[in-house]
Amino acid sequence: MRPSSFNNEFSRFIIIGLLNTLNYYVIYTAFLWSGLPYMLSHLGGFVLAFIISYFLNCHFVYRVRPAWSSFLKFPLTQVVNMGMQTLLLFVFVGIFSWNEIIAPLPVLIVTVPVTYTITRWVLKDEEV
Repeated sequence: MRPSSFNNEFSRFIIIGLLNTLNYYVIYTAFLWSGLPYMLSHLGGFVLAFIISYFLNCHFVYRVRPAWSSFLKFPLTQVVNMGMQTLLLFVFVGIFSWNEIIAPLPVLIVTVPVTYTITRWVLKDEEV
């Protein structure tokens, strides 16, 4: 892979990640306004945004065809992401006593490239 293709793909990954966050919030808010309790709104928003995320990542980030095999593996990307974020946040705040407001920023700096690599492996079925 050429460095420029990595940069373009990674940039698209960041943009789609931001769009996915917006998707979740819009869906969550719509469910909330429709009268659903906040937890059901959250779960519904998460699931729908996650499905949208899969297709956006396939089509716009990695430019691959969606497939059941990659769709079923796609949740692994978020399990790893959430696990790493939780562990690093605990280490930075709970052990190193970093500020709770600042600590998520370096966590993202570490986890976003890792999540990108795992998602690329899942969707493109390539060695990383």
